Amino acid sequence: MNLALGAEAEAFRRELCAFLDGWRGLEGFFHQDRDWERVRAFFRALGEKGWLALAWPREVGGLGRGPLFEFLLWDEIAYRRLARPPLGAGIVAKSLIRAGDDAQRARWLPPIKGGEIHFSLGYSEPEAGSDLASVRTRAERRGDVYVVTGEKCWTSYAQHADYLWLLCRTGSQESHGAGLSLLIVDLRAPGVRVSPLPLLDGEQLNAVAFDGVVVPASHRVGPEGGAWRLLVQALADERHVQFPPRRLRRDLEDATAWLRARGRSAGADARRRLAALAVEVAGVEMLALRVVEAVEKGRSGAVEAAANKVAHTECAQRIAETALVLGGVEAFAADAPVEFLWRQSLWETIGGGTSEVMRGVVARQGLGLGGRG
Repeated sequence: MNLALGAEAEAFRRELCAFLDGWRGLEGFFHQDRDWERVRAFFRALGEKGWLALAWPREVGGLGRGPLFEFLLWDEIAYRRLARPPLGAGIVAKSLIRAGDDAQRARWLPPIKGGEIHFSLGYSEPEAGSDLASVRTRAERRGDVYVVTGEKCWTSYAQHADYLWLLCRTGSQESHGAGLSLLIVDLRAPGVRVSPLPLLDGEQLNAVAFDGVVVPASHRVGPEGGAWRLLVQALADERHVQFPPRRLRRDLEDATAWLRARGRSAGADARRRLAALAVEVAGVEMLALRVVEAVEKGRSGAVEAAANKVAHTECAQRIAETALVLGGVEAFAADAPVEFLWRQSLWETIGGGTSEVMRGVVARQGLGLGGRG
């Protein structure tokens, strides 16, 4: 799909492509754990260009460009398999811009902008995955500090991150979402333990345990008990970059090239299957652009993002599955790229909200089905 961009956006894309040409060989999109040192260098290089703060307001040191530019940036990076968006420059920074005080913005925004520090999100728990209002990790206020006890799980990149953006309970368990607060926790602090949770694709998520971890009260962002509103706003900030569609186009190109090299793409059934996937990828690209449009116009985009997430992740699985079906026994070899795509795609429908939860969002908020909730 060819986008008709304005002159400024087209100039940015040309500059971006020229810059990214210098990072060939980096495979951080799929292998951030393995390639972390080079991924970190890549983020610092983006920081030097100001591109980690591409859409931040100018008054806090950003470039003041809109969501379309962020989409172009991370869509092209995904196509080249270089990296995924760092959480610090997105959810964390934009929450600090919105709800942090002057001292917090001065402390955290410059190193985030420069790609010098990195964050992991501490949201999900063993008994609170999609239902974050049930979070149990507790932060007790004691003077000018909080003492944190509990556990997070399925936490991406905690083995490499410097800090955790922690959703924790400061109110009663019965207060649900109204009793939650956000803290910035140093992952090297005494009492923090990070344990690996291996994935099918060879990467890892993590369990993070807190045993009386002391966190300065100055590391709380927003009011005590005010995390829920910040979570909703932060999610809206990032919907347009979470599932870049050119990742799927690259998946399809790579799978097709692998099949063609083995003489398995020319038959009538293969041509039909690959043509159907090409149409599906184009459809997902259109859904992604609907999310960008919603964010550009200041709308929530929750329904558009949920529909896009389902279509994107399930398309990734169909591309890989089709390559396995057409590729025969050779496709299942441990070093076959299409076999890796299949293993990797399996958890995409779970991370970032399961397909079942996303379909519920579309049904309730988009179609008005299922009553209130």
